[in-house]
Order: sequence, then C-alpha cells, then structure tokens
Amino acid sequence: MPAVKVNIHQAKTNLSRLVEDVLKGEEVIIARAGHPVARLVPLQRPRKLGLLSGRLSVPDDFDEPLPEELLAAFEGRE
Repeated sequence: MPAVKVNIHQAKTNLSRLVEDVLKGEEVIIARAGHPVARLVPLQRPRKLGLLSGRLSVPDDFDEPLPEELLAAFEGRE
C-alpha cells in the first residue's frame, strides 16, 4: 500500500483522521515545501513473553530429518 503524502498544514488540520489511517495500516509522509520531513507509522509495542505457555507442544521427533519425499517436495525435486 503506497504512503499518503500530506503537507504540514493538512497534517495539523486532519491529524485525527491521519492517525486512524495509520492504525488501519496506512503510512503517512508529512512534507514541508514538497520535501518529506516526517513519517507517521504505528507504534510498535513490546510483545509479552509466555502468552501461549502451556498451549503448544513440540513433538519428540521435531528435529529429526524429514522423510525423503517431503524433503524433495520442499526442495522442488518432486
């Protein structure tokens, strides 16, 4: 999705709408005299560790070699 480019006056006038656009995945470039000076993007929040603790399990054979036919399919040697 291409970024939206606005001048500083438009950004000040429409800040609430621009923030809503950013929250929907849009990137906003703010320009002064036609030159980009700032980028408005969503804030990256730190992830909480352990949210899935006890909900997932890893099979005992997780790190065993793949069967030859499956390995061939991954490598495009079907």
